[in-house]
Amino acid sequence: MSTVIRWNPLREMAAMQTAMNRLFDDTWRTAWPTVEANYALPVDVYEMDEGYTVIANIPGVQQDNINITLNQNIVTISVDVPQFTPQEGQRALLVERSAGKYSRSLTLPRSVHSEAVEATYENGVLMLHLPIAPEAQPKRITVKSGGQNMLQSNN
Repeated sequence: MSTVIRWNPLREMAAMQTAMNRLFDDTWRTAWPTVEANYALPVDVYEMDEGYTVIANIPGVQQDNINITLNQNIVTISVDVPQFTPQEGQRALLVERSAGKYSRSLTLPRSVHSEAVEATYENGVLMLHLPIAPEAQPKRITVKSGGQNMLQSNN
């Protein structure tokens, strides 16, 4: 005896979406580590009266693989994250950590005093302290009394 099942378009669409998700997950999981591209490095930037602080999380990177350049008021951070090579007999079941070159260029609103820039890297966190150049800092202008009333007209 045959059983008749009523057709439900929503059930068919859900099954198709599940199949598509599986297809994309499998494709990206295997293709991601081999993609050669520059990815944007996520950063936090804070401004104070005396300068800027830039913070980037880059765990697992050796200090030698971090490159920081400053050109006028543009700071560029470049990082090369090495690809993990499995040992003989190992096979990857899940690869989510990406490897490759990451970089980020930031244009700062005011000039930076390049001689006083400090960079520290500890526990996978890069912290840049970028003091504002003395000529770019706001200056307070004092008002002096000249002994004359400047509002008098010369008539």
